[in-house]
Amino acid sequence: MFKKILVANRGEIAVRIIRACKELNIKTVAIHSDVDTEAMHVKLADESVCVGSALPNNSYLNIPSIISAIEITGADAVHPGYGFLSENDKFAKILSSHKVKFIGPSSKSILELGNKSNALKLANNFKLPILGNKNSKNLTNTFEAIKEANEIGMPIVIKAAYGGGGKGMKVFNNESEINIYFSQLKTEAKNYFGNDTMYAEKFLSNAKHIEFQVISDPKNNYAEIIGQRDCSIQRKNQKIIEEIPSDFVKINNLEKIKKNIKDLLLENKYEGLGTLEFLYQDNEIYFIEMNTRLQVEHPVTEESFDIDLVKYQIMVAAGYKLDLSNLSKKHHTIECRINAENAKDFSPSPGKIKFINVPGGRGVRVDTALYTNYRVNPHYDSLVLKIVSKGFDRNESLSIMKRALDEIIIDGIDTNIELHKWILNQNDFINGIYNTNWLEKNIAKFN
Repeated sequence: MFKKILVANRGEIAVRIIRACKELNIKTVAIHSDVDTEAMHVKLADESVCVGSALPNNSYLNIPSIISAIEITGADAVHPGYGFLSENDKFAKILSSHKVKFIGPSSKSILELGNKSNALKLANNFKLPILGNKNSKNLTNTFEAIKEANEIGMPIVIKAAYGGGGKGMKVFNNESEINIYFSQLKTEAKNYFGNDTMYAEKFLSNAKHIEFQVISDPKNNYAEIIGQRDCSIQRKNQKIIEEIPSDFVKINNLEKIKKNIKDLLLENKYEGLGTLEFLYQDNEIYFIEMNTRLQVEHPVTEESFDIDLVKYQIMVAAGYKLDLSNLSKKHHTIECRINAENAKDFSPSPGKIKFINVPGGRGVRVDTALYTNYRVNPHYDSLVLKIVSKGFDRNESLSIMKRALDEIIIDGIDTNIELHKWILNQNDFINGIYNTNWLEKNIAKFN
């Protein structure tokens, strides 16, 4: 097992990883920017190193500074969490050259599957249906983007090949919109992911967002699919609510698709956790991308199956063979993402936490890095807390989540808690009559 893991991230996911390490008796190193000195992950880790100033490019994306932190502390592995460098194949390759284990897939797997345009080709080769052009290449300029859009047919969605979390992607309905926004989209991708490779695919207007959690170990020749999440409640391509199982989705040829997913993973020697994401419409699913990392919404799977995916991820990276033969869904689970933002206009709401009360009781889990007097920073993602409810069935899980949302108090910043309460009480949500565009179309009713 690893002796010391450097956590190359911040916020609630860094706290989550540090907890798993502590339970595995692994020492931890927290990296942080100069404005994150008082962050919870810094307080919980055994050691901490400042790697730069507030902007991500100067700190959490600063590979030379992170390598220096590894050398100073003697860490023998790095957990990248999600976002930042978690899907950066160059970072994984550099760590390998320094004899430091990247807790995740190889740089080759990240390049082949984490790069969204490459993943489309591979998925197509393994008979997973796709919406894009399997021969899609990097869209380097507006002219190429318009040409690709016309070949696929409007509307299309253009995405950052190394993107995630709803960043670096936008739906386009005509050439004029591409002319106006394509360059801005490339800049956003560069700023968030350090890479502005872009690709395009067909946009479905009435689709649900369905994803499969996977864990793969090519050394021991197994790949498992752990549940099917419904992540259709979104705002501007950012997931807000996730759920297991999806009671309103019936996928044609599901077992064949699952077999093809496993074949894809093992054939490409994929190691560790990952998520294959699909759009679902009219009982068919279409592969859109693979996230070669831990997902933001992993707790909703953990609570449904009563497992620890982060421990699994670390153990596979360390060479342990897992026994997953008895995995089974035990609960219906729902996750709500609480963001530091105005629930009416979604403007960011950084500031000092004057008081926080987190919900508790049976069937409630809270993942957060907030504490009283902590200052929410304006330089990073607005996600500050995740609540997961689990129940015997969907009705019980919903009732527990509603109770938890009523208990939570976060004083000092604006949050989207009231929006979550509103969504959970809408008949469309209760009856499963929603898609990835539902919130955007109905948000005016909340306002």
